Amino acid sequence: MFTLFSNNNGGVRLLLSIFALIGAAVLVVIDQVIKFLATTYIKPIGTLEIIPGFLDFTYHGNDGAAFGILSSQTWIFVIITALVCIALIVGLFVYKKHTTLSRMACALIIAGGIGNLIDRVFNNGYVIDYIHVKFFPPIFNFADCCVSIVYLCNFLYRFTSQRIICEEKAKERKSKA
Repeated sequence: MFTLFSNNNGGVRLLLSIFALIGAAVLVVIDQVIKFLATTYIKPIGTLEIIPGFLDFTYHGNDGAAFGILSSQTWIFVIITALVCIALIVGLFVYKKHTTLSRMACALIIAGGIGNLIDRVFNNGYVIDYIHVKFFPPIFNFADCCVSIVYLCNFLYRFTSQRIICEEKAKERKSKA
């Protein structure tokens, strides 16, 4: 018989995976609300300067991928994004060695993917972008930030863990000498 909290922590894993999906859903709602606000208030005026010389909110319809590459390839993006999101959702429940961080990473990628997928399907293939940091030419959105945070954290984790491993090996060598 199925119990939510079993001796092998299967129930806990299930519950944590459900929480990750709820977190992803909340992020998708936030993304869509912000895009609605951008369409309603920023699109009519074009650009809203937030921090002069640093940050603008500029409405932009992007039919490509990051930085506008592969423009007008909507169905490729829809199919790939849908497959990746489905694989991550299944992986949340099937993979047994998730950590809190890996669940959070899955939630962020799922949220970013679904947020932009909704745009592509319901906005004639366009993703609504609106964040423009002056020193970074491309305009992006909250969903893009969700996915980028995962890659930034992964890079920082790998960089710092590699440094820690090197320091531990150096200490080992000193203690042996």
